Amino acid sequence: MLGLINRALEDFLKRRHGAALWQRVVQRARLPFDSFEPLLSYDPGLTDAVLNAACAELGRARESILEDLGTALVSQRERDGLRRLLRFGGVSFRDFLHSLEELPDRARLALPDLHLPALYLEDRGGGQFAILAVPPFAGAGFILIGLLRAMADDYGALVLLDMAASRQGRDVISVLLLDEAHSQGRRFDLAVGAP
Repeated sequence: MLGLINRALEDFLKRRHGAALWQRVVQRARLPFDSFEPLLSYDPGLTDAVLNAACAELGRARESILEDLGTALVSQRERDGLRRLLRFGGVSFRDFLHSLEELPDRARLALPDLHLPALYLEDRGGGQFAILAVPPFAGAGFILIGLLRAMADDYGALVLLDMAASRQGRDVISVLLLDEAHSQGRRFDLAVGAP
């Protein structure tokens, strides 16, 4: 799975900040190659090295970069396949949240060798939720926060998201759903290319 994350991070940094920045990250992280292969497994230390190098080059916090990555994964038009996979979770953001536990299995239908971390949802009532995830590396939960933020916009929902204290080695993301129909969300049709 780290191959996909590393490649997504590479693509994000290139698109947002240019190929020259990526080359500086490669040099600073002392990578033995210029590009990640998405379907290969990598040592988590390489992910840390790339993130540390990106933070140093950009003067930004790790959490900020990872959250922006999560948002970009859903909001970029060229990544519409991921958005479509996520939107199959339901017609509302609340439905989507309740479908998150099924996401690893749905993703495996598209990529059988992909093993996403298990996600657990606690519905605390009154629009309050907690999402628990086992992070594959430190800070990975911030990718999920960015992804959730982008999906809330996609559904037209108004939410507050925050990283809570970790619990038993799991990242805990608190979600407060303030308004499910805050704005008109992005159009979504089950059929690709529907009018």
